[in-house]
Amino acid sequence: MREGEIRRLLAANLLCVFSIVLTAVLPSFFVKEFTVLGTHLTWLCICSVCVSTLNIILHLVFRPNLTPKRSSFAQKISRFLKCCIYFFMSCILFHAIIVLYGAPLIESVTETFLFAVLLSTFTTLQCLCILGPNIQAWIRVFSKNGAMSIWESSLQITTMCSILGAWFGAFPIPLDWDRPWQVWPISCSLGATFGYMAGLIIAPLWIHWNRKQLTYKSR
Repeated sequence: MREGEIRRLLAANLLCVFSIVLTAVLPSFFVKEFTVLGTHLTWLCICSVCVSTLNIILHLVFRPNLTPKRSSFAQKISRFLKCCIYFFMSCILFHAIIVLYGAPLIESVTETFLFAVLLSTFTTLQCLCILGPNIQAWIRVFSKNGAMSIWESSLQITTMCSILGAWFGAFPIPLDWDRPWQVWPISCSLGATFGYMAGLIIAPLWIHWNRKQLTYKSR
């Protein structure tokens, strides 16, 4: 396994972490009374847009899924439209799952949907960038020993960390602490964000530590 590829992964992941930190700081210079907790919905939108944009740019720069097969302009347009549809479907699916796990069905619909968009940004968007709109590839990557590159291993780790972070973030909500960050969906979205950031840092370190044991074979 090439050390240069791991460094590229680390650089890309650290840029994503840095961009999330900036979304909590920079908007306060342009948006009046902006805070992550006080104007949480605004932050959710800014964070989702910034992370999405950076992931797409990094994908175009590093091209982790570059294949020798070239596609026509029509195929690229079709692939882009499929990605948009998959991302929207992911938002709807996450929204439904969140409601099934206890989120308000009618009240706080905007809050729940924006949280679903954030989760889709941390998980589905990465899958679309690295694997494309290929469900079979998604199933392969998230099956046991299904990763075929360090980018796919990183995808596994960051996705699981994001979902686990969101799940753990729900624990403080029913507690009678009366804290401002217990308002739905602040603790869950912060949990997902911290989980995603932790996954971005853990992934290259774990891959570097286990690089001698990791062997990627084409399937």
